[in-house]
Amino acid sequence: MRLTTLLDTLNQDDTSSCPTATAVTRQEFDLLVATLIPCREHDSELWFAESTRDVEQAKSLCQACPVRQECLAGAVERGEPWGVWGGEVFVDGVVVPRKRGRGRPRKSESTAA
Repeated sequence: MRLTTLLDTLNQDDTSSCPTATAVTRQEFDLLVATLIPCREHDSELWFAESTRDVEQAKSLCQACPVRQECLAGAVERGEPWGVWGGEVFVDGVVVPRKRGRGRPRKSESTAA
């Protein structure tokens, strides 16, 4: 059963409008979501890690997430200060292409030349 079908049937008492849908309790839904969404299945600290390796692992886990786009859109809307959201890294509320390790100097266009 697709996640969207579960969401549609979660709060419905009558499933006669959709013969393939089944009534799903909140507990069943939470259990299923926990197995489908990586940030619920793995240690949540991974999405707020300091090490570049852990951040890259979190980003790669996000790639198969069924709610990745919604997660990213919500994080942008909320201006999340930091962490991995929807497969992207946020630093100071802005999406950055790659997290730089602690103690590394900032990239400057003037020094790149």
